[in-house]
Amino acid sequence: MAETVEETYETEVRRKVIRTSFKIEETSSTTKTTTMTTPAKLYGRDLSEYDEIDVDELLNKLSAEEINILAKEVDPDDTFLPPSQRCSYDCEKEPTGPLNRKQLIDHINKQAIETPDKPELKPYVAGTVRGKKWIPPPPPLKEQQADEQIAVDLGDEYEQALSLATQEEIIDLAAILGFHSMMNQDQYHASLLNKNQPVGLGWDGITKASKQKIYPMEPPNSTDPDESIKKVQDDDPKYIDLNWNNIKNISDEKFDSLFEALANNTHLETLSLANVGLTDRGVENLAQALEKNNTIRVVNVETNLISPTGIVRLIKSLLKTKSVEEFRASNQRSQVLGNKIEMEITQLIEKNTRLLRLGLHLEYNDARHRIASHLQRNIDTSIYLVLLSAQYFENAACLGWGRPAHSVLWSRLRRRRRMGQLPRNYMVGYL
Repeated sequence: MAETVEETYETEVRRKVIRTSFKIEETSSTTKTTTMTTPAKLYGRDLSEYDEIDVDELLNKLSAEEINILAKEVDPDDTFLPPSQRCSYDCEKEPTGPLNRKQLIDHINKQAIETPDKPELKPYVAGTVRGKKWIPPPPPLKEQQADEQIAVDLGDEYEQALSLATQEEIIDLAAILGFHSMMNQDQYHASLLNKNQPVGLGWDGITKASKQKIYPMEPPNSTDPDESIKKVQDDDPKYIDLNWNNIKNISDEKFDSLFEALANNTHLETLSLANVGLTDRGVENLAQALEKNNTIRVVNVETNLISPTGIVRLIKSLLKTKSVEEFRASNQRSQVLGNKIEMEITQLIEKNTRLLRLGLHLEYNDARHRIASHLQRNIDTSIYLVLLSAQYFENAACLGWGRPAHSVLWSRLRRRRRMGQLPRNYMVGYL
C-alpha cells in the first residue's frame, strides 16, 4: 500500500513523501501479525541522507528573493535568534523620523475625540428596561419538596408564644438553642450572661469593636538579693519562699553565695530563679547545693541560659535529694534538647520516686509518654501513702492499735504495689 502526500510552498517547490507499509500475516496454530513501516523519504531519498549535506553551500545557491522568503519562515520560540529577528513582519515604508512619544499620545487622543460615537439603536431613557429582562427560573421540584418537609408544626400554643415574643426574647432563644449564625457576639454574650441586649442592635446590627482595656504593667520584682541571701545564710524559719524572678544583672558572686548558703538551709521550700540570666557556671553550684539540701520542694529555673547538659546535671542532682517534688526548666537557650539528651532525662526521671511534676519541653513522644506514666505512678503512690497514714492514725486512735497494725498495713501496701493495684484516678504530673 503506497500513500502519496503532496505539499506546496510559496517558492513553488514541490516535494513528494512516499510512505510504504508492508503487512505480513502468518497463520499457524497461533495467529501472529507483524507490521513493518519504512522510514519517510524526501525526493526518493531517506531523511538521514540529508544530514551530511552542507547547509551553507545550499544557502549560497539561493537567490536574494528566495532567502527573503525563507527568512520569513522562522520559529518565534527559537532562543538562538534575537527577538528582533523572530518576527516575520517586514515594513517596507521609509522611516518618518525619531519617535516622539508625546506627539504620538496627543495624536491618539485627538483621533479618539474626533471619531463620532456609534448611534444607539434605541435611545437611553432613565427608568426603562431595554431588551428582555432576566427572570430567574423557578426552583426545582425536589427543593420545593425539601422546603415543605422542613416545615414543622409546633402547635397553637408555641406558635402564639413565638408570634407575641419580642426581638430580644427571640435572640435569647436563639442563643439558648445555639444558633450562633443568627446573631452577633454582643447579642450572644448578653444572652448567656442574662444582660440586656445592646441598644440599636437588631438582626441586622453590626458589632463595633470594644475599647481595649489597658491593664497596668506588673511592678518589678522588689526582692533585695543581698537581704534574701542573708536570710538563707541565717536559716530564717519564716523565710520559706525565695523569689528572684525577672531580676536583672545578678552577679556570679551573689549566685555563689546563695547556693553555698542553700546547702546548709533547713527551712526554704521554694526556689524561683526564672529569667535571671543563670548560666552553666552557676548550674554546677546549684546542683551541689540541691544534693545536700533536704527541704526544698519546688525548683524553678525557667527562661535562662542553661544548656541541655546543664539541665541533665540538675535532674541528676534530684536523685540524691528526696524532697524536690516539682522541677521547671523550660524555655532555655537551646529550645531543642535532642534525642540523646531526652532519653537520658527520661532514664533519670524513671529512677526518681519523689518527683511529682516536671516543667520541660520534650520533642519526642516516647520520652513524654514514659515520663508522664512515671510521674503518674509517683502521684498515686504519694496519695496512697497519705491515705494509708490517715487510716492508720484513725484506727490507732479508735481501736488502740500499735506498731503491729502499722506493720500489717505496710505489708498490705507492698503486696498491692507488687500486684499493680494502686489507684490511678488523679491528674498526670507532667506539665
